[in-house]
Amino acid sequence: MNKKDINIYLFIDASNLWEAQKARGRFFDYEKLRSFIKNTFSGSSIEVFYYTAYPADGTREYSIEGKHKFFTFLKKGLKFHVRKKELKRIPVLGENGQSIEEKGNMDVEMTIDAMYHIKKYDVAVFFSGDSDFLALVSHLRNEGKMVYVFSSKNNISTELRTGADRYFDVLQMQVDIWGRELKHRPK
Repeated sequence: MNKKDINIYLFIDASNLWEAQKARGRFFDYEKLRSFIKNTFSGSSIEVFYYTAYPADGTREYSIEGKHKFFTFLKKGLKFHVRKKELKRIPVLGENGQSIEEKGNMDVEMTIDAMYHIKKYDVAVFFSGDSDFLALVSHLRNEGKMVYVFSSKNNISTELRTGADRYFDVLQMQVDIWGRELKHRPK
């Protein structure tokens, strides 16, 4: 393939990346990240999909307005395809009584986008570590796609790490894809 022929689709699982960012103590710089992926895989074009779930209004002691501004920046500023949904709140009965568990799984949405756009890209890059994606990764490879997975050692399943054409540990990379320092909210 010539460089002009290589189209890259990048699929980012925000919850998986969050764990890597916490471990590194820095946020990703998504503009640098997009450029790094495009250059690393010699792409002429790149489309970026970002998947996230966010807390419902009133479920946090802090404002989530900043999250929505960030999603708008990704969508309008960086031209990402942002797929978001509100976290599901599931009552769970345990030893200590009833509690609320939050779930925001975006695996189905990511899989639908990867399959829907399959004829548009040559290289699929996943920022996720979930073993559920092994079937998708295998299918894409069988369809002639190059598939790369980025995650971190504590968030990657063995199946996904070995099922792709190559795995990259973002915490071990010696390239500048990191942005500002991650600061924790005061309690």
